[in-house]
Amino acid sequence: MQARTHGFFRLALAATLATLAGTPAWADITIGISLPLTGPASGLGIPVANYIKLWPTTIAGEKLNVIVLDDATDPTKGVNNARRFVTEDKADIVMGSAATPVAIAMAPVIAEAKTVQFSFSPAVVSAGTDGWMFRLPQGNAVMAYAMIEHMKKQGVKTVGFLGYTDAYGESWLKDFQDQSTLLNGPKIVATERFARADTSVTAQALKLVSANPDAMLIVASGSGAAMPHKAIVERGYKGKIYQTHAAATRDLMRIGGKDVEGAYVVSGPAVIPEQLAADHPSKAVAQDFVNKYEKAYGAGNRNQFAGHGYDAVVVLEKVIPVALKAGKPGTPEFRAAIRTATENMGRTVVAHGVLNYTKTNHWGFTTETGLVLKVVNGDWKIEP
Repeated sequence: MQARTHGFFRLALAATLATLAGTPAWADITIGISLPLTGPASGLGIPVANYIKLWPTTIAGEKLNVIVLDDATDPTKGVNNARRFVTEDKADIVMGSAATPVAIAMAPVIAEAKTVQFSFSPAVVSAGTDGWMFRLPQGNAVMAYAMIEHMKKQGVKTVGFLGYTDAYGESWLKDFQDQSTLLNGPKIVATERFARADTSVTAQALKLVSANPDAMLIVASGSGAAMPHKAIVERGYKGKIYQTHAAATRDLMRIGGKDVEGAYVVSGPAVIPEQLAADHPSKAVAQDFVNKYEKAYGAGNRNQFAGHGYDAVVVLEKVIPVALKAGKPGTPEFRAAIRTATENMGRTVVAHGVLNYTKTNHWGFTTETGLVLKVVNGDWKIEP
């Protein structure tokens, strides 16, 4: 095992299986995973990696060979990781990245190899490349739907936008505007952007506060979502502030402190199973995720992104047994069968909602998925 400080670590998720003498064995199922374990999006990648350490050692009786590499939130490194997975490691499945720009950059390499990519981010890619990518997080349009419906209930008519300059920020801007038009929701009246690595957004905050919209929409991720939020509040803004599902982590509250009290954050159900209605489809599954993750990492450490790591196992345990009927791991037949099985796996309850991938829909989640959480006394509370 190479040290994590050298840019990657290998999870030896393989136990010795007792087999009958003379029984032929499959090859290991190799899964290559690229995550931002360092860099601006490390707050997203590390929780996913933490849950991957809790994965089973086998699925359908076959050993898992799981290789996790650090992409450092860098698209170039993500591409290099993807190339290694499909050429050197002969991966049956590739996952990642949790950083949207990196996931997008990886996609053409993985698609060319005719290998399924499970993205840990809501990456938007071209139609041809999209054929091999499935998203484990909710799409931005689905989450924008929940946010806009909440804004309408709150009487919000105008919105100021402060988001990343990259693909995540731009896709949220487009999806929010498109959904708001369809839903007769609020209009964006001021737009400002910043880079993930920026340490200050003072100029952008001043412009947005002077526009005085009814609400602000901040599009940032993990711990990086707190800085722009605080900047808006410190410039005297008194209206409502909304954050995306990439900010649904306790880092927002840990770093934002009192400045993020009252903030609204759109999220999947994974992080608040105790508050879900008894008949919510994800209640039991989300609680199982929380129990397992917090047993390993401590009470209160549940995380939106760790939940995607949990959901990945739910999907793999459903599609791998089907794919094994079509071919052995390490073969083109098995890789193609993973895609077919995923497209036909049907309604599947996960910690983050209900997935139903199809041949024409590799996003899976429906508009019922999103919840709006409010920060109340340093904790989450589901909004009605």
